[in-house]
Order: sequence, then structure tokens, then C-alpha cells
Amino acid sequence: MRSSTVEIIRPKQKADQDVVVVARAVYEHPFIVRLCHWLNTIALFVMVGSGLQIFRAFPSFGAKIPERDLIQWPRQFAIGGWLGGALQWHLTFMWIYLGTGLLYIGYQIFSGNYRQVLFTHRDVPGVWPMVKHYFFLGTKPPLREVYNPLQKQAYTAAIILGALSVVTGFAVWKPVQFSWLAWMMGGFHYARMWHFAVMWAILFFVLGHLVMVTLHGWKNFVSMLTGWKEDPEYEA
Repeated sequence: MRSSTVEIIRPKQKADQDVVVVARAVYEHPFIVRLCHWLNTIALFVMVGSGLQIFRAFPSFGAKIPERDLIQWPRQFAIGGWLGGALQWHLTFMWIYLGTGLLYIGYQIFSGNYRQVLFTHRDVPGVWPMVKHYFFLGTKPPLREVYNPLQKQAYTAAIILGALSVVTGFAVWKPVQFSWLAWMMGGFHYARMWHFAVMWAILFFVLGHLVMVTLHGWKNFVSMLTGWKEDPEYEA
């Protein structure tokens, strides 16, 4: 991991004496990572909302005739107002979603920063101890990196899910031009089903991600805004 470490010295008043507190801060998230994170987050939620509005136009995964609705998604949780409007929102933010994703992956690879989030075989033994810790069944394992093994597993899975959302999305958007993609997924109807399933998997990741951020404290959220994390639990 490439990081910079600085010491922050704060004078504090305690009774009749001055106390100097030295805190350590690590530059954890480069600007490109933060930019891609927030732009991709905005694009994701716009695409989910507009995608649900598109689904409202034909709320089923079967043949068009006879039409049997699977579920009527509430209009309040959809973006676009109608099919045409939802398609415009979806296809516009699709390019932001794809562009920021490619920029993020490219930066991680060429800078070597990918080691910070990539889950490898060396992280496998550390997953179960972290699971037990999160469910209050064990003590917190010592941290040696920015992310613990369970977090790395989740973030690596999120990158894979992001790639799958793009692949399945292209198969749904252009089923003729990308007929080979649709064929690999079992046909157009199954491509829609896979696209829908990947969307929910990403939303479950987002929920877990928010829980992890909450459990690890406010400074984790601040670090994704400023890049710096004050007094991290691991050794830089």
C-alpha cells in the first residue's frame, strides 16, 4: 500500500497543566479513488431508480404474451416517471458508472494500490475471525492493513458485481448486437433476470458497506472525503 503518514500535535488544557497529544494520520484514499467512489455511488443509485422504472413497464421475466406481472414496483421508489424518461436517465448515468469504474480499476492496477482492496488466498484464514467479531462472538483480530480480510472480500466481490452489471446490462440494452452475450446468459429473458439479480446483490453490498462504516467509526467516512484517516488502528 502506498501511503503517507504525518503526526498531528494538539495542545490540550487539563487542570493546571498543558498536555500535548500526538496523533498519527495516514493518507489512505488518493483523490482519484475518492472521486470515482462518490461519482460511481451517485450513478449507481440513479441507475437503480431508473432501472426499477424500466422494470415497471414490463414487471416480469417471462414472455411478453401472455403477460403475467411478477411484482408491481411502487412508483415512489422509481426514477424517470415513464419508460422513455427512465431509459434516458439510465443510459446517461450508465456511462458515468462505466467510466468511473474503468478509471478506478485502471488507477488501482497501474498505481499498485489494488493490494489495498484485493482479496487473495492469504486473506482466507482471517475471514471467519472477523465474522465472529462482527456478530459479537469473538475478540477483534489485530489489524495490519487498511482493510480487514472480510472487507477485502466484500470489496473484491463488489468489483466483480460491477463488471457483471455492465455485461448483463449490455446484453439487455443491445440483445441483437450483443446476441452472443444474451446467448451465454440463456437468452434475453434470462439476461434481464441476471441483471436484476446483480442489482440486488450490489444493493446488499451497499447495505453491508454502510454497516461496516458505522461499526468502524466516523473517521472512516471522513477519510473517504479528505483522504486522510486520523489515528488508524493498523501500522502504516
